[in-house]
Amino acid sequence: MRVSPHGLIACAVLLVVGGSPPASAQLAPEWKFCDEKRLGTPEVRIRNCTALIESRRESGRSRAVAYLNRGAAWRAKGDFDRAIADYGQAIRLDPKFAFAYNNRGDAYLHKDDYDRAITDLNEAIRLDPKYMHAYVLRGDAYREKKEYDRSIADYNQAIALNPKFVYAYSGRCWTNAIIGRLQAALTDCNQALALLPNDADRLDSRGFVYLKLGQFDNAIADYNAALKINPKLATSLYGRGVAKIKRGDNAEGNTDIAAAKAIEADIVDQMASLGITL
Repeated sequence: MRVSPHGLIACAVLLVVGGSPPASAQLAPEWKFCDEKRLGTPEVRIRNCTALIESRRESGRSRAVAYLNRGAAWRAKGDFDRAIADYGQAIRLDPKFAFAYNNRGDAYLHKDDYDRAITDLNEAIRLDPKYMHAYVLRGDAYREKKEYDRSIADYNQAIALNPKFVYAYSGRCWTNAIIGRLQAALTDCNQALALLPNDADRLDSRGFVYLKLGQFDNAIADYNAALKINPKLATSLYGRGVAKIKRGDNAEGNTDIAAAKAIEADIVDQMASLGITL
């Protein structure tokens, strides 16, 4: 798992857009648990979507939606290969299905296959130039490739499309923090938290910015708040540990760092790659 701005591994599901069946297909009872509302567990959704796919009752477009939504359920289970396969079937049935390209790009992103992710997200944006989710995901992919100017340009575009799109501010905050534009990063993190208060990943990101700014008390306050929401957030544990040590609290700092290593064995290398070292 790589370190990410707004918990890419954990939160990109929020960027995945599902689909609704055409009105003609809504009479099939299985659609209640195979739709964009994600009713029920992933297993329940997979079972119902599979029933629709295998029934052969549905039209090509409806079957494409069933594959899309089953792919989203596989993705929720962390099975990105099966998700990719289902998104591919959705695209085969409907080559102009922007949602399917977006979601497959998301799945490739989680497999660290950034070039394939970008290819799919390019197509999603070509099909729907106002697809703000696709811009954010492509911005994430460009950031992971260290193409920071392209990353920021995509977040800018998403914000232009929706000035209240929290994930665009989060992504731009993290990218700016990585490249040392710390005041711009702080502004973006503050905006993200104004839009989504008391969110662990947003607090973790702002804590990271404060840590890089050398504002250790502020960093610790944000990490404390993030860990109150998610006690297993390794980046917050490690960042808080570093901030405590920098402030002179070696014993407590080392305790936090040990806890972070127990959750993410390579957290030291991950954070060092972002410029956070003891």
